[in-house]
Amino acid sequence: MQNLPAWMTASPLTWLLLTLLAYIAALALYRRSGAHPLLIPVFTAVVLIVCVLLATGTPYATYRKGVELLSFMIGPATVALAVPLYAQRRRIREMWRPLCLALLAGCSVAIVSALGIGWALGASMETLLSLAPKSATMPIALPVAERLGGLPSFAAVAVAITGIAGAVLADPLLRLLHVHDPAVRGFAVGLTAHAIGTARELQTHPAAGAFAALAMSLNGVATALMVPMVVALLPA
Repeated sequence: MQNLPAWMTASPLTWLLLTLLAYIAALALYRRSGAHPLLIPVFTAVVLIVCVLLATGTPYATYRKGVELLSFMIGPATVALAVPLYAQRRRIREMWRPLCLALLAGCSVAIVSALGIGWALGASMETLLSLAPKSATMPIALPVAERLGGLPSFAAVAVAITGIAGAVLADPLLRLLHVHDPAVRGFAVGLTAHAIGTARELQTHPAAGAFAALAMSLNGVATALMVPMVVALLPA
């Protein structure tokens, strides 16, 4: 019994169950609040899990190993987004030119702004390489950061913060700009807030969810191609 706490913190099952229970509790709180943007389930669940990790002194590497199954499921879940995309195929063909321009602008700004702000604040090269792919979805951002010499754990935090901030700020900002078209809204959110924003848009409108999934997928590919090129321009 004396070794039980140590065994629980080291067991993958503990962190898997904690993540699922934290999300269920966060989802219930989100629904009870009337879908308040500051209480999106991903945000509140992350805060809860981080508090538990800090309280138990558990390193992120241990937690990440415990939730490898959930990380693996991100891939199949992303592929499944092809279903709503197929339903919007006609409108996607009609809008391919502005969508391509938006993709180029959004991807470029995301990479350059992350590197520029980090450089201005005196970040190390390792930190900059970890921040560069922050607007791509997790399965793409982590290997990109790792191959370039960044820290996967730091990149994961940057991706999570980017997604949460985008999902929280997108709705009021788009309302302020009077953007009501589900396709435009969805593409903008998916481009900036990747999977977290896409999950939120899928709850609001089928077209918004489909275009968010499209933006997330295209931005992942564009980020994987553009980040090495932009990083190569950085001074040694």
